[in-house]
Amino acid sequence: MSRDPSFDVERLGEPTYPSPLVLSSKKGDQISDYVTDDDRVLLDSSLRFYREALAEGLEPPSMEIAGPRENIFFDPKTVCAAIVTCGGLCPGLNDVIRALVMSLYHHYGVRKILGIRYGYYGMIDYHKEVPLALTPEIVENIDKMGGSWLGSSRGNQNIVDMIDFMARRGINILFTVGGDGTQRGALAIAEELQRRSLQVAVVGVPKTIDNDISYVERTFGFETAFSVAKDVIDGAHMEAMGALNGICIVKLMGRHAGFLATQATIASGDVNFLLIPEIPFDLEGNRGFLKALEDRILARRHALVVVAEGAGQELLADEVKRLGTDASGNVRLADIGQYLHQRINDYFRDRGISVTVRYIDPSYYVRSLPAVPTDKVFCQQLAHNAVHAAMSGRTAMLVGIWNDKFTHVPIETAVSKRKQIDPDGPLWLSAVESTGQPIRMVN
Repeated sequence: MSRDPSFDVERLGEPTYPSPLVLSSKKGDQISDYVTDDDRVLLDSSLRFYREALAEGLEPPSMEIAGPRENIFFDPKTVCAAIVTCGGLCPGLNDVIRALVMSLYHHYGVRKILGIRYGYYGMIDYHKEVPLALTPEIVENIDKMGGSWLGSSRGNQNIVDMIDFMARRGINILFTVGGDGTQRGALAIAEELQRRSLQVAVVGVPKTIDNDISYVERTFGFETAFSVAKDVIDGAHMEAMGALNGICIVKLMGRHAGFLATQATIASGDVNFLLIPEIPFDLEGNRGFLKALEDRILARRHALVVVAEGAGQELLADEVKRLGTDASGNVRLADIGQYLHQRINDYFRDRGISVTVRYIDPSYYVRSLPAVPTDKVFCQQLAHNAVHAAMSGRTAMLVGIWNDKFTHVPIETAVSKRKQIDPDGPLWLSAVESTGQPIRMVN
């Protein structure tokens, strides 16, 4: 059995305050129950994995189940909570902000809640972005809007200055809503707080339409994003079919992981080629993408191609090197969509085959809309469990979902690697079966 990272969640201390929630510790009394610290979910629920662990004399790796605890660490009367949203926009951000405020206020009686403006940038005093005082009345209708009501930003900020910002305002709970980079920043904040012996809970709510946070099955906003992307793909299919030898390329977000492009492709059922970062492909050659596309055009007179933004970057190595990195330190991606558009046109022109090639990039549209109802439910559940975790004194962790259970995951573990599609797994097989493309387009 491979060695798995730790799923032990840090705590600020012993919880000594009785929870203000009126719940039960008795099964079957028709009252929702508190979660105990012994309630855990297996990392791998397969029988084979369980047997292997037992054979080696090991306890199978597991995660804490999220939810309200009978005793809490913080006295709600002394809590000052802050909420910060960072990184790119994502459907559901405002739902999470709203649900955090509502849960803090109505479930626990917290009356001091601050909204940080424009991400970690707003946690530096000399930037002069004054935090907003949040109440249920103020956030009541923000879930009807897309984007982030608090604003967001990318890029690192000075950790010491951020801790000073929190200390001046008496912030003892910080909710960090964002993706991989945001949670790395949250971990650095938690470590500096610990170094200063400050009892502040740092709890993350993972947000990324790339769905690439490790040990988290699904991030909020992802379902909305691929649902909207599916509608774009449907329109692109009509564009391809409406022209003689029509080819339509749709580029979707997915820097290192192709979950968004893959789910939207399968949902559509009309895509003929899917290109994602996890699956290498050649352009030229008898088994390359362009030859497969030519075969498709000659046989069916139209083709629909979906490509994730991080696919094929090795084909554009010089351009990637020229572009450098962004404010968050991420490598800037070359535009694989525009590159494919040009290469496809050149390929068919050289062969004397007339084609009409369209290129669609709906990236910012897909990520900026309000959440669909199923995502709204998920946002509320994540936010409520984040509040329960913070009030119990847990820190340096994020809330996630695993095997259909809401869980606590140490941030260090969640950012230890990036979740990607398994080329040998069932999701990629479903994509290949849906598109009908060659299972490998490599010479």
